[in-house]
Amino acid sequence: MMYITNPRRESDFGARWSLLLIGMMAAMLVLVGRAVNLQVVDRQFLKHQGDLRHMGVVPLPAHRGRILDRNGDLLATSCPVKSIWVNPKEFEASEAQYQALAGLIGDAPENLKRRLGDAGTNRAFVYLKRRVSPELADQVTALGLPGVYAEEEYRRYYPTGEVAAHVLGFTDIDDKGQEGMELAFDGHLKGIEGARRIIRDGKRQVIEDVDSVRQPVAGKDLSISIDQRLQYLAYRELKKTVQQHRAKAGALVMLDAKTGEVLAMVNQPTFNPNGRNGTVPGSTRNRAVTDLFEPGSTMKPFAVACALEMGAFRANAVINTSPGVMRVGSNVVKDVHNYGVLDVAGVLRKSSNVGVTKMALALPPDKFWSFYRDLGFGQVLGTGFPGEAQGRMPDRKGLRPFAQATLSFGYGVSASPLHLARAYLALASDGAMPPVSLLKLDRPPEPVPVMSKKTATAVRNMLEGVVSADGTAIKASIPGFRVAGKTGTVKKSAGRGGYQSSRYIAVFAGMAPASDPRLVTVVMIDEPSAGEYYGGAVAAPAFAAVMEPGLRLLNVLPDQDMGQSILSAQKEEVF
Repeated sequence: MMYITNPRRESDFGARWSLLLIGMMAAMLVLVGRAVNLQVVDRQFLKHQGDLRHMGVVPLPAHRGRILDRNGDLLATSCPVKSIWVNPKEFEASEAQYQALAGLIGDAPENLKRRLGDAGTNRAFVYLKRRVSPELADQVTALGLPGVYAEEEYRRYYPTGEVAAHVLGFTDIDDKGQEGMELAFDGHLKGIEGARRIIRDGKRQVIEDVDSVRQPVAGKDLSISIDQRLQYLAYRELKKTVQQHRAKAGALVMLDAKTGEVLAMVNQPTFNPNGRNGTVPGSTRNRAVTDLFEPGSTMKPFAVACALEMGAFRANAVINTSPGVMRVGSNVVKDVHNYGVLDVAGVLRKSSNVGVTKMALALPPDKFWSFYRDLGFGQVLGTGFPGEAQGRMPDRKGLRPFAQATLSFGYGVSASPLHLARAYLALASDGAMPPVSLLKLDRPPEPVPVMSKKTATAVRNMLEGVVSADGTAIKASIPGFRVAGKTGTVKKSAGRGGYQSSRYIAVFAGMAPASDPRLVTVVMIDEPSAGEYYGGAVAAPAFAAVMEPGLRLLNVLPDQDMGQSILSAQKEEVF
């Protein structure tokens, strides 16, 4: 059998084979060209695009500035911590892993499941726990759960706890100032957040720290006027007094008589800024600055000072207060007892409402009002503290006689404890009143003249009689020091209904050493309910308990004549 080949078919087969080879070669050339293009020509572009899909920028928290007392002791600082968060879109965990994670963060597995379940896939960020120790954060990330991360943060720490809480305030969960000096100087204390660029793998785990976009800038430190040693003393004694007399609240302010700096400022009730869970409502309020009260008889020295300054009375003038009752228009002014005839010093020593009313009504109403205004009453003191109260004064126009009378013995005017303390600076600083400061000052400020040195010295000498056996504040006396001060026992206002007969505020305002005052302190106890409620019995002992060790801590020498008396007594004992 013979097979005859067809040359034409062989030619078609060869042609097709050649076309196939050419096509394959062309495809190979295209692939090679594409590979060269990707690996060589577009390599940097493609690498950049890949990095963009796995690269991210994460913030770098800035260290918040420290708060220091006037001696450089630490009052507030920021400690590095970590916060644990989850991306619910990536999170996967077995039942055992849920148990382990919940145990580490201190939560129930059911709550954890509910939190992550509620977030669903619509959110890519859920905090599990904020501000935990780096060790705990490392234990959580060591579980290797997808979608669980830890980021660096700072947590504010207050070494003195509740002792200086009302002055310092606190920060929120994001380290922003919320109260006190933390809020007032938030812009000064907070830093500028930085950023760094990182690369994540397919599981969103950080695999490379590429570079720093910008370095964080730490906040600035803040030196305040508080002396931590005096603050502890004031805190201890105020707390003891409030508890002993079962009072509703209390406040104590101590000022440097030379500079107006606040050396101590405490309140009761207080709170712990390191952990505010269970904090009593209202306890975070700095009552010494934000709350107003009627100062009562602690205002009488200013009425006397105004009368002396204007020449209406001399220091040795006598005033008949009999029979202890005085009508002013349709109203009545009363004394506790009939004190008869008193000199000006006796009016303060016995705290005679009748006596000081007669002095006040002898003065032009406009000038009397202006004198009180110049002392800072009814004005913002300008400390910059959040919520600082302005205080209230009666209307200047048409100041009626009874309003003028009540103003002289501390009713019808409202002030904070800081207002009252600042006004007493005028008596302590020979009539020139320095502004109040919560910041440590490099140089003494320029004081504002309010009265003459002669008037201030005369009233200060009279106030020494208040702290004597014949006065209302013998319990404010300090061994070795002359003390000048004034008590106040104020009925609390019931609004338009008048005053309550069973609710009082006990106050003492004073200074030492009286010959050349270094410290001015005001103690206010709100609603003492253990029996005693007079300022001389409740507030005056707290004043002495703070001032005596405070003067010694500051190395203040006793008054010269008192020192000589002590030396004489010692010599008599020896010989």
